[in-house]
Amino acid sequence: MARTVSYPLLVSGLVVALCAALAGSMMVGPAAAGTFELFNLFARGDGDVAWMIVREIRLPRTILAAMIGFTLGLTGAALQGFLRNPLADPGVVGVSSTSALGAVLAIYTGLSAMFALALPVMAIAGGLVCVVLLQWLAGRGGVLTLVLAGVAISSLAGALTSLALNLSPNPFAAVEIIFWLLGSVTDRSMDHVALAAPFMVFGWALIAWSARSLDALTLGEDSAASLGVNLARVRWMIVLGAAVGVGAATAVAGVIGFVGLVVPHILRPYVGHRPSRLLLASGLGGALLLVAADIFVRLVMVGAELRLGVVTALIGAPFFLSLVLRARAELEA
Repeated sequence: MARTVSYPLLVSGLVVALCAALAGSMMVGPAAAGTFELFNLFARGDGDVAWMIVREIRLPRTILAAMIGFTLGLTGAALQGFLRNPLADPGVVGVSSTSALGAVLAIYTGLSAMFALALPVMAIAGGLVCVVLLQWLAGRGGVLTLVLAGVAISSLAGALTSLALNLSPNPFAAVEIIFWLLGSVTDRSMDHVALAAPFMVFGWALIAWSARSLDALTLGEDSAASLGVNLARVRWMIVLGAAVGVGAATAVAGVIGFVGLVVPHILRPYVGHRPSRLLLASGLGGALLLVAADIFVRLVMVGAELRLGVVTALIGAPFFLSLVLRARAELEA
């Protein structure tokens, strides 16, 4: 049953909730520098120390969590609309796996130790390589060919990542690779923000440009083509936008899954199942989810800080299971 609400009201509500989460993220941290401790620093006249904590540690982390969440939510909604498959997410085109492979190679070869930004640079390069391979493999085929090409690329990249782990020159490199693959925005700086932000914004622009075409595609490829939609151009824009955006997100935070699957599913009924309206709503919802999850990992201390990718998986896996059970119940009804 449709639960459409006023679109401006929905977007406004998401923006307000996101602003509250961003403010909370700037104030929440380990016990040594939590909210009350920051106020105490200001009260004692140690404002410079408090501002350094906020500016150098929490601000980059908060910005990255919001931008990465927005990217994952937006690309998930775009890919589900383009592929007309509600189970599609940014990983379906293989960009997450290839970006992860690029970062793993930076760790494996030791480049990340010699040059601090080598890891995100190689991860972004991996995402761009994915675009080239995807378009070459898919050729002029349709949606099914694109999905198959994405699965093939993702499987190959996953196998090569496992091979790098298997042949890791020392246990320390293997541990670093494993922890990076779990996903996190801990210990990130404004350099990471400056590196990833242009790629993510470029990806957002490409996907936003294709919004009206996604609405036409709900009628089918033939109907969309008869309405003047250039399917090849739309595919290029969405695939390139997803690859550049998700590649940059993976480059600075590792692999963070399920956001692009869960958020569009939750919000779709409230936008009347219109792909163009779902894009912005899913982007804001993804940002809200990831910022909230990052606050959660800072509040829950279990000896070592939980990884952001682990938390999103713990949220997404039960949700995915509920979708399976709901689909089975509908078939049996």
